[in-house]
Amino acid sequence: MNVTADDESTSVGASHSATASARRVTIDVPTERPDTAGDILFALRHLAVDYGTFRAVDDITLDIRRNEITAFIGPSGCGKTTVLRCFNRMNDLIDIARVSGSILYHGVDLYGPRIDPVEVRRRMGMVFQKPNPFPKSIHENIAFGPRIAGFKGNMDDLVEQSLRRAALWDEVKDKLRDSAYTLSGGQQQRLCIARAIATNPDVVLMDEPCSALDPIATVRIEELMTELKKDYTIIIVTHNMQQAARVSDRTAFFTVDVKDAGTRTGRLVEFDSTGKIFTKPSERATEDYITGRFG
Repeated sequence: MNVTADDESTSVGASHSATASARRVTIDVPTERPDTAGDILFALRHLAVDYGTFRAVDDITLDIRRNEITAFIGPSGCGKTTVLRCFNRMNDLIDIARVSGSILYHGVDLYGPRIDPVEVRRRMGMVFQKPNPFPKSIHENIAFGPRIAGFKGNMDDLVEQSLRRAALWDEVKDKLRDSAYTLSGGQQQRLCIARAIATNPDVVLMDEPCSALDPIATVRIEELMTELKKDYTIIIVTHNMQQAARVSDRTAFFTVDVKDAGTRTGRLVEFDSTGKIFTKPSERATEDYITGRFG
């Protein structure tokens, strides 16, 4: 993987404002990816996020490995989604947000002052809690992103390929010009996954992608995630511990520290293989959460 940063420093603990520098550097991710499954794709070191004077999450250090599904679990308000939004710099869109520490992506600090956040987001597809198709046709939902990104190939072929990879093609191939709103909730979420991968990202971020779906649709999405990890690295936030146990390779458990003033700061308690987290966790707090004693 050739990632260029013009000798950009990747020092841990450096602070980064949400405003970007005028000088920009692109992140070059070639189509042929030499990395192998299990290689470290992201290295988070002492990551913290503040909203004004409020510290939302503090001192997060963990590694995300390529072609694996990593699940973030924990009680509401523990910072799972805040951390997820750090990968594609979505927190930059919040004026009072400030990220410190570092996220290294193939050794390059994604919050370096010469890194273009728009380029980062092109590499990190995102699927949200509720299906959010565009008010356009099924075909245009898939074609929109690649067209904006300057795709010059056969758009119909790309649309078909993306829908096939999202296990939706057979259900929609005869109604591609129909509105995406005519699809069921589960179909809309798979459409959003197809839209996310149409721009050929390196990573797919999923923020509770099944929380609004029925059990049958949830199974389809989980099966799809397992299939997609052959080509993508997936990070998922979920409140469904059974889902984390079923689909993920590694699990990070977050919790909340409540200060005297009532402020709540999320922190990472434990990060390990999913099998170990759910059968023999190292921390009592993890065991208490997964067995339902709190949370």
